[in-house]
Amino acid sequence: MSAGRWRDVPRAVRLAVSVAVLVFAYGTVVHLLQLLVPELRPQLTLPGGLTFYFGSLTLWDPLAALLLAARRRSGLALGCVVLATDATANWYANYVLDPAAGVTPGRIGQAVITALAITFVALTAWLAPWFVRPDERR
Repeated sequence: MSAGRWRDVPRAVRLAVSVAVLVFAYGTVVHLLQLLVPELRPQLTLPGGLTFYFGSLTLWDPLAALLLAARRRSGLALGCVVLATDATANWYANYVLDPAAGVTPGRIGQAVITALAITFVALTAWLAPWFVRPDERR
C-alpha cells in the first residue's frame, strides 16, 4: 500500500486492511488454480450456478483487494459481499451437496472462510471512517 495514501491512517487499520488484501489475493490464486489445474478442482460435481460463482471469484477477489488497497469504501462493501457469499456457497457445497460424513478438508476451508467473513464484516464499521468517499478523491 502506498505510504502517501495511507500516511494518516493508524497502524492497526493499515494492518487489518493489509491482511484483508492478502486474504483476497490468496483467494484469487486458489480460484485461478482450481480453474486452470484439473487436479485441484473440487471433487464434487457442482451445479452450473455454483461453478459459475466460484469461477467469478477470479474477478471479484482481486477487485476487492485492489479497491481496499486504494482505500475505497466500495472495497469494504465488495469485500463483505464476496466473503459472505463465498462462505455461503462453500457451506452449500460442503454440507448440502457433499455426502461425506464428519470433518472434510472442504468443511475446514468453509469454516475458515466463515470466520474471515464474520471478522471482516465486524471490522467494517471500524475501518470505514479511514476510507475515502468518491467525492473526497484527490
